[in-house]
Amino acid sequence: MERMDAKAVAEQLRADIHEGKFAPGETLPNTEQLRERFGVGKNVVSAAVQTLKGEGLLAPGGRGQPVRVRVVPQKLTRSNANYQVEKDLVKEPEDVRRRHGSAERDAKVDIDTVNDDKVTYEVVPPPEEVAKIMGLASSDYVLRRTYLRQYREGEGYSRMVSYLPYSLVKDHPPLLDSSNEPWPGGTLHQLYTAGVEVGKIEDRVSARMPTEEEVALYDIPFNVPVIPILKISYDTSGRAVDVAELLTPADRISLSYITELRKWDE
Repeated sequence: MERMDAKAVAEQLRADIHEGKFAPGETLPNTEQLRERFGVGKNVVSAAVQTLKGEGLLAPGGRGQPVRVRVVPQKLTRSNANYQVEKDLVKEPEDVRRRHGSAERDAKVDIDTVNDDKVTYEVVPPPEEVAKIMGLASSDYVLRRTYLRQYREGEGYSRMVSYLPYSLVKDHPPLLDSSNEPWPGGTLHQLYTAGVEVGKIEDRVSARMPTEEEVALYDIPFNVPVIPILKISYDTSGRAVDVAELLTPADRISLSYITELRKWDE
């Protein structure tokens, strides 16, 4: 019998995963067990596993951790058309706002079915870039809100960090209480509660390779870049009232931008 190489071992494991012999989130047999099954050396098993990690079939994991089948992450679609939808919802009743949050718009998932949803509120000095955008002094503070969400058990998390000027929200206690999350109507309604109407939203989109911490948190396959989005909300006078840092791996997001153009004068 011809000795198997890494390509052949990867092919068999790939077939096992596609046929459901290993379910999403399930741990693969360890290296010794795979060596015995395929009659190959440790390096061949390692190369096959690395191939499947690169394809996104196995979770990146870490040194010393068992290898598991990757839970395919929830696909997201971000459209700038949703910003007007969110603003239109601001004056709707709470039960309507509660049914149309970011989970429902971007992921087409009911917020009540989300596996894990954590929010942390902290009053802190603003990061340098945020202070510059908002025109804040070094002595000023911001309300930093960190959102961590996992749609299905075993998949990677998503994270967003939002900054609101503390002077804007300090006199509105509900806006300082993280237990009110998820807030029906989101940030636009929170700002409306503080007497602020958002008149413009700017998205600054870039791309880069992820850090080690991001690979672990988001469960990112090898060689998949991440798309950082800096979302800046301005009030009707042009003042920046919210700066949000979003980051999404490129293998699970679709960006849709629609720009209405004015007609030429007839």
